[in-house]
Amino acid sequence: MDTSSPGAGEIETAGASRRAIEKIPTHIEGVDDVLRGGIPKGRMTLLVGGPGTGKTLVALEFLYRSALAGGSGVLVAFEERADALRRNAWSLGWDLEQLEKEGKLFLLEAHVDPETIIAGQFTLKALLAIIEGITREIGAERIVFDAIDVPLRLFGGEERERAELYALHDWLVDHGMTSIVTAKTGEPGVSAPPRYEFLDYMANTVIWLDQRVTGQVSTRRLRVVKYRGSDFDRNEYPYIIREQGVRLTPLTSIQLRHQPMGEMVSVGHPQLDAMLGGGLSRVSSVLITGTSGTGKTLLASTFARAACERGERVLYITFEESQEAMIGALRSPGVDLRPYVENGTLQIISALPEAMGAEEHLIRAVDAITALDPAHVIMDAASSTERFRGEYASFDFLVRFINICKDQGRTCILTNQLSGLEQAQQVSGLGISSIIDTVILLRLSESNGELNRSILVLKSRGAAHSNQLREFRITSHGIELPEAYVGAGGSVTGVARQQQEARDAAEKRRMEQMMRAKQAEITQVRAALEAHTAEFMARLEQAQAEFEAMRFEFDERERAREERLQMRGA
Repeated sequence: MDTSSPGAGEIETAGASRRAIEKIPTHIEGVDDVLRGGIPKGRMTLLVGGPGTGKTLVALEFLYRSALAGGSGVLVAFEERADALRRNAWSLGWDLEQLEKEGKLFLLEAHVDPETIIAGQFTLKALLAIIEGITREIGAERIVFDAIDVPLRLFGGEERERAELYALHDWLVDHGMTSIVTAKTGEPGVSAPPRYEFLDYMANTVIWLDQRVTGQVSTRRLRVVKYRGSDFDRNEYPYIIREQGVRLTPLTSIQLRHQPMGEMVSVGHPQLDAMLGGGLSRVSSVLITGTSGTGKTLLASTFARAACERGERVLYITFEESQEAMIGALRSPGVDLRPYVENGTLQIISALPEAMGAEEHLIRAVDAITALDPAHVIMDAASSTERFRGEYASFDFLVRFINICKDQGRTCILTNQLSGLEQAQQVSGLGISSIIDTVILLRLSESNGELNRSILVLKSRGAAHSNQLREFRITSHGIELPEAYVGAGGSVTGVARQQQEARDAAEKRRMEQMMRAKQAEITQVRAALEAHTAEFMARLEQAQAEFEAMRFEFDERERAREERLQMRGA
């Protein structure tokens, strides 16, 4: 038999301890997160909702998954036949008959003949006696009363209805049964029908289910409105019913357990790696944003190709085009993704935003991530998520998607389309810029009758990225990022760059000619100077020689005179 959730036991608060209520997990994905561990053990939980919200399915899944975990339970069906329940469950892959054979589940049809009610021969007490024998036989600790409003409306008076409900509640408490009671409601956001509103007060936990249509999209939502003795997540949470059952991914249940950013990996282009300060960090969130035609998909696909070449798996989610259309379009600029799809390193999944609700898109993405276990996840284009149900649904979806990727240690790359040639003040327009680690802006600029692309790294946490605005060229062999070219009026691209380069080249040639002429003049002046210098040096040497001769003659005469004076004195 399965154990209760970690919600049971001692909880430390402000230096003292208090005993938390014991809980039993529902084992329904996401629901236990909202309930902070499960439903209260040995107490009553009320599940109310309109038609098509999945009340019976949620209650049945609780019993089914509890049985798989080792527990046992009874479903008392006041409305549906047991065979119908088995068939419906089988469509989800649930084998109820096997669990019944193993004594882990009992489906009890409790259809009441109205004639019996009118004759006053029926009470819930008689039914509870039958149920008690069944629970004792299979050792059940869990029970579901599905569509309790069906027998209640047959009693013919509010006093009788309340008396029977209190008898049911007392029986559940006395037998320590963990129970779920379902009831119908006619309007979204309304609990039990007004006639049975005292059910809200009787139950320890109240959960509302409703279904709303926005545009052409129908969305089921779950909200816990009451939970005695326990905290719980109070928001509304979309949920879906898929092949495996109910799926719910609450935003508030996602704790900040993000993996730290890892080593740098190449984006597949050396110059862009340099602009990013070495590449992109693993487990980071990256936003490639820009107007239509700037090359967002090409840049994201270039990274995907580089990752696949390293042997790393990549999941590519696209809302814009099919896999074949995307692969075909990318071959023109020299990016061929087909080999990586064929060898299994790249998986591309596509769906129009309007094809399903936001929750179904999220679960679909999560399932694909779980199946592939990719190192990197790319979503093209995140801006398309606004077509789910508007900005709030888009924000909710993207925050959960990014957090799931970070929590699981995966790099998350989003492309985002801005509207208009003028760049929006807000980078994404989706309200998610603050949770993005790296933002790459692609721009279109008009000059000389043409549009040119440019790229700028707006931010990159943990990296010394470039602050230069570089030209971004799309060629038949991929992306080119020429060195930044700055003219008199700033950075120039395209034809303006070519014209500026031509002017600069002409100016360079003119300066070179002037320099050559000046060099020739210097050579001539130097030659003339050297000629004059040689002439004066010759004259200097001649005068020096003459001077030396005159000094020699003078010295000889003085010596002769001295000799004559000495001879006279002798």
